[in-house]
Amino acid sequence: MRLPPRPRRALLFGALGIAVLALGAALVLGRHSPGKTYSVAPGPSAGHPRCADVLAAAPDSLLGKERDRTTGTGTAAWGDASIVLQCGVEPPPPTTDLCLDVDGVGWVLDEDRMNADGTRTVTTYGRSPAVAVTFHGREDAVGDALVDLNRSVEDIPQDGECLSAEDVPLAEG
Repeated sequence: MRLPPRPRRALLFGALGIAVLALGAALVLGRHSPGKTYSVAPGPSAGHPRCADVLAAAPDSLLGKERDRTTGTGTAAWGDASIVLQCGVEPPPPTTDLCLDVDGVGWVLDEDRMNADGTRTVTTYGRSPAVAVTFHGREDAVGDALVDLNRSVEDIPQDGECLSAEDVPLAEG
């Protein structure tokens, strides 16, 4: 049985519309799904609602590296997990470790976890839940990445900030 021209066109346009929708869904779903999935340990407070906001605001690419899929709640990674973000980690206590203020967001460099291979971990300071970012490789890229990650963490309420030695009042004695 041969369909008249009008129903054939309707079927053709309907099939074309379904194909376009399927392609659009594949692009949206594949946005953070390049290939391999990386297992990243979640922080103890990874289920905090603000961690979902952090991940939603995290960039699709960081330092030219595409975002990877991760299995841990509250985690993200880029560039075959050469950069790993964990939301909901323990906030750092007051420390003498280097604290960088990047456009109003304090990041503490965990000097105990620095490796000769270039691995560096920085954690937000004065924000809870805290966010840790570990970089494997070039240490000079840390600052550039933090500028891009700031918009992901800046909405976490700030209850403390980095201080320099000049900011600390001397005890009278």
